[in-house]
Amino acid sequence: MGKKNSPSVPAKTRISQETVDEAQAIAKATQRPGQTKEQTRLIAQGIQKGIDQYKKQQKAKARELDKQRKKVSQQRENSTEEVRTEIKTEIKYRQSPLPWILLTLTWVGIGIYYAFLQSQ
Repeated sequence: MGKKNSPSVPAKTRISQETVDEAQAIAKATQRPGQTKEQTRLIAQGIQKGIDQYKKQQKAKARELDKQRKKVSQQRENSTEEVRTEIKTEIKYRQSPLPWILLTLTWVGIGIYYAFLQSQ
């Protein structure tokens, strides 16, 4: 309710009351002697547009920086996943043949023992 903007102006082009007050204060501070109220109002409108444009640029820069931050963090996540995947694929379990050799010798020994017992 505190806004002086007309209701027919779309929401995207509305200027905040803070911006309007700031522009009027700047226009009054730079007012020259003999300057009419209409001229001061026009100067204030120009300042409002400048402030609004500046704020839009800053928002666009902030959005772009946020996109870049997200992109970098996503790349970091992907790179750590790739490293983890590489580590997982490089791990190879190689069993020693010693247990199999001992098992085979044990069975051969048992077989020879039973064969020796059967022959007696």
